[in-house]
Amino acid sequence: MKYTLRHLQVFLAVAKDESISRAAEALALSQSATSAALQEFESRYDMRLFDRSAKRLQLNSFGREIRSKAERLMAHALEFDRELQLKTELQQLRVGASYTIGNYLAMKYLAAYLEKQPDSKVDIAVGNTPQIVEKVLNFDVDVGLIEAEVNHSDLDIQPWLEDRMCLFCLPDHPLANKQRLTDKDLLSCNWVLREAKSGHRQTFDRAMHGLLPDLDITLELGHNDAIKNAVKAGLGVGCLSELAVAEEIEHGLLVPLVTRRSMMRRFYIIRHTQSPQNKAVDQWLALCGTA
Repeated sequence: MKYTLRHLQVFLAVAKDESISRAAEALALSQSATSAALQEFESRYDMRLFDRSAKRLQLNSFGREIRSKAERLMAHALEFDRELQLKTELQQLRVGASYTIGNYLAMKYLAAYLEKQPDSKVDIAVGNTPQIVEKVLNFDVDVGLIEAEVNHSDLDIQPWLEDRMCLFCLPDHPLANKQRLTDKDLLSCNWVLREAKSGHRQTFDRAMHGLLPDLDITLELGHNDAIKNAVKAGLGVGCLSELAVAEEIEHGLLVPLVTRRSMMRRFYIIRHTQSPQNKAVDQWLALCGTA
C-alpha cells in the first residue's frame, strides 16, 4: 500500500477549501509540510488531484472522483481510532443542529443523554440547515438535526418532530389586533425573514404559495435573534418557529398573528449512508424516539 492515512488527511483537508494554507492551519502543520505530503501522495501514484495555477489549487475531475472514497475510508479509520481510545462503552458523539433545534431543543436531549452516559463527550455544532447537511456529508458530525426537507443519495433522512411556524409583530402594529389575516393583509406587510434555503424560509415560501412573488420582503437575516430584534425595532412582520418566539410572546413583547395558511413543518434527523456503526449515535437516536 503506497498511501498513508496522513496522505488522505492532507488530501481531504486541502480539497475542503482548495487551499494549502487553510489545510495547514486545520491540521496544525506548516504549509511546506502540507504541500510536501500532498505532492508525495500524488507522486507515489503518478497522478494529479488538483489543477494548479499561480493563484490557487482547484480539485480536478479525478480528485473529485476519489474524494468521497477517501472520506469514507478516513471516517472508518477515525471510528477505529475512537474505538481504540474508548474508556467507556460509548464513543464520542458529534451532533449538528440547525439554529432553532440547537437553541431550543438540543439541550434537552443532551441533558437526557448525559444523564444516562455521564462520562461521554458530546460536541454540538449549530448552523443553518445547508451547513448541517454539509457537515453530515463531510463526516464532520455523526448525526444532524435539521428543519428543512432535503434530498441527497448519500443521506439517510428520518422524519422527526412536528413544528409550527408563527407570524408575529409588535403589539402596536396595525395588524396586531386582527383575528385572522387575509391574503390582502399578508401582501401589505413588510417581511423580515430567514435567508433562502433555510428551514424557516422553505416553510414560509410553501405557505405563501400564490402570493410569494408579490410579497414585500424587506430583510433576509441569518439568525433568529436578528429577526426578532428587527421586528422589535419596527422594521416589519417576522416568521419563525413558535419555539423561537414563545418567551417574547409570553411577556407581551411580540404578538402572534393568525392566518388561514398552514404554517406546520417537520424536523428531520439525517445521517450519512456510509456512517460506521456508532453506539453513541444509537443511544442518541433512542432518546429522540427514532431508533
